Amino acid sequence: MIRNDKNESVVSHVLPSLPYAETALEPVISANTIGFHFGKHHQGYVDNLNKLAAGTEFAGFPLEKIITMTVGKADKAAIFNNAAQTWNHTFYWRSLRPKGGGDVPAVLKHKIEASFGTLEACKKEWASVAMAQFGSGWAWLVLDGDQLKVVRTSNADMPITPGVKPLLTIDVWEHA
Repeated sequence: MIRNDKNESVVSHVLPSLPYAETALEPVISANTIGFHFGKHHQGYVDNLNKLAAGTEFAGFPLEKIITMTVGKADKAAIFNNAAQTWNHTFYWRSLRPKGGGDVPAVLKHKIEASFGTLEACKKEWASVAMAQFGSGWAWLVLDGDQLKVVRTSNADMPITPGVKPLLTIDVWEHA
């Protein structure tokens, strides 16, 4: 918590802890990659957001509020980009887990089969969407109404801004 010039308490955004050790995803993602991606990139977005929001109408607001207040506004692009990338990366780290995989919960499997036909078809579409992303971005499994979809977003864009619910993501940026 920091104080603004009116001596009011203002929430400062902080880098959340990883939900596992930096070595936990090896050999798929190295500790070196996680250290760089989490400790440099993700931390950089948090730091930049705090600098950009300090002393503005956005100081003290949660990420989602900042994102909805700045999306699509060219003069607020830097604040949006850093808030959205902070949110996207936090969601990304929580989408991964050590020794991931295993059985898909029955409710999700049913929803996947209703939306894609099979789990394998879902995985194939997700991989195709991720590989087709030109440049930096994300591939997401989202819930859009009652339908699961795989979508991609570029740079700091995210599925919560058009109103769909993200379930999983993969970062397709070169450093990931």
